[in-house]
Amino acid sequence: MAKFNSDAFLKTVTSEPGVYRMFDDTDTIIYIGKAKNLKKRLASYFSLTQKHPKTLALVSHIVRIEVTITHTETEALILEHNFIKQHKPKYNVLLRDDKSYPYLFLSDHKHPQLTLVRSQNKKRKGTYFGPYPSGGAVRESLHLMQKLFPIRQCEDSYYKNRSRPCLQYQLKRCLGPCVNAMPEQEYTHQVDLATAFLQGKSQHVIEQLVTEMETASNTLEFEKAAVRRDQIQSLKKVQEQQWVSGEVEQLDVLGFAYQHGVASIHMLFIRQGRVLGSRNYFPKVPKNSSQEEVLSSFLSQFYLSGQNGRAIPREILLTDDFADREIFEELFSEHSGYKTKLKITMRGERSRFTKLAKTNANIALSTHLSQQKSILQRYNLLEEKLELTQPIKRMECYDISHMMGEKTVASCVVFNREGAKKSDYRRFNITGITPGDDYAAMGQVLARRFKDLQTAETTPDIIFIDGGLGQLNQAENIISSLEHNFPEKYPLLIGIAKGVARKAGEETLILADSHEILEMTSDSPALHLIQQIRDESHRFAIMGHRQQRDKVRRTSTLEGIAGVGAKRRQMLLNHFGGLQGVKSASVDELAKLNGISKSLAETISEALNH
Repeated sequence: MAKFNSDAFLKTVTSEPGVYRMFDDTDTIIYIGKAKNLKKRLASYFSLTQKHPKTLALVSHIVRIEVTITHTETEALILEHNFIKQHKPKYNVLLRDDKSYPYLFLSDHKHPQLTLVRSQNKKRKGTYFGPYPSGGAVRESLHLMQKLFPIRQCEDSYYKNRSRPCLQYQLKRCLGPCVNAMPEQEYTHQVDLATAFLQGKSQHVIEQLVTEMETASNTLEFEKAAVRRDQIQSLKKVQEQQWVSGEVEQLDVLGFAYQHGVASIHMLFIRQGRVLGSRNYFPKVPKNSSQEEVLSSFLSQFYLSGQNGRAIPREILLTDDFADREIFEELFSEHSGYKTKLKITMRGERSRFTKLAKTNANIALSTHLSQQKSILQRYNLLEEKLELTQPIKRMECYDISHMMGEKTVASCVVFNREGAKKSDYRRFNITGITPGDDYAAMGQVLARRFKDLQTAETTPDIIFIDGGLGQLNQAENIISSLEHNFPEKYPLLIGIAKGVARKAGEETLILADSHEILEMTSDSPALHLIQQIRDESHRFAIMGHRQQRDKVRRTSTLEGIAGVGAKRRQMLLNHFGGLQGVKSASVDELAKLNGISKSLAETISEALNH
């Protein structure tokens, strides 16, 4: 590789703010950065006094550098974030979690529905509460709200087609607006109370309910008074269980811990005075990255990925400071449309929040490092048992799932030295085979997975086959026929056959080619690693099969008939009382319906009774 001529390059670089992109000899971007002064920042990489290990490793791979000039350092920060999100360079700190944050949504409807949504949609009218740290936190809140305020959580389609109250009404968890089972003003009142509660005004809600209970009691409406009494008791119990703050409306707290090249970030989310929950993050950190770089990269990627629905709060409390904090304040304020503060000094309640977040970050980091050590020990023992000369970087496991041959699905799960790599998981819908033929299914999934030329990075060192000798033989034949697709390394095949009792620890491990049985004791950490990847592939395959099967169950047989659209399908089902009624109807009965011709009636009858 030709050495990069830094002197000649630096003579052409401007001193304006902007973003720089560093490329290696394969023309891949390996690092993206921003600078207030591009010339000064880039010159620091090639300084003779530069001794930082990460920088030295980065510089040794540089072939060329591209720069983009911006008006301000804030613009450079935005552009840097967008480039990092697009290219994911190996030497940048990367936030591996890219899931959206869920919200509670109260629809703008005659009888509003309270439900979980994954992002804010401007086209859908209503009120959003959150974001919550996870779907589990939202579901817990929904369950709680159902006990406190009996407003509907069912979908609009379900609500429109009810002719009598559902089970939730019988359990007194819904007022039954679908069948007008209550006065309109009562439902509206409960929606108002629920809204106030979700806005953090729980004490105000209790005071209002107490007044209503006393009024109902004085007017001899004892049943209504009892309902209000039960609501008050439930709300007070919730207040005892939740840490409620009347001073804080919109706040995130970021606890930060960094040891041995591993960063732990604990986020605490507070909205409308209530602690909604917390979440731990472990960003992918290149070796020898600084604490400031990790913190600033996390903030940029966490809050500026708008499609994930992460709203920027008015206050972000930090347990550790960094140089660009004021730039981030300016950027977040501009991005959100209101003043946002990043604070590192605080008192009272906010100080308690930061101590809590810092403690949780340290605990999570200790646990994570301990788990990493355990995972590495398992890998080392497996390498020793298999007498491998090179460390295992990637393992894949394949499993087949179906029920009596219906909707066969194959799974591929991937593990690297950090554990499960879920971003590389894949499912394959198996078609064109005899139903229930697991051998053919295994052959098809491997042929599809390895039909293209593999790179060393995506080629597994070990392929586990969840099955006995038959499945292993099929896998050997397929992999052998595609041998030319493995130019750099050839994977080791291992079959995992279940024992007679099908209990954990009684598996038989069969090596490819020799079909030698690999003996392992039931308490071996190496066997536990194999069991973990096998169980994960089994779980992933079953989940895929169930989704496919449920999809079939939800699909009406009428949908596949030419000439029968949504309106005709609805008309047929309503007139004959369901699919069975349509199937048992004669051609003449079908043809009597408006819009159903004689020929279409024959087509429907033949399709349903074939």
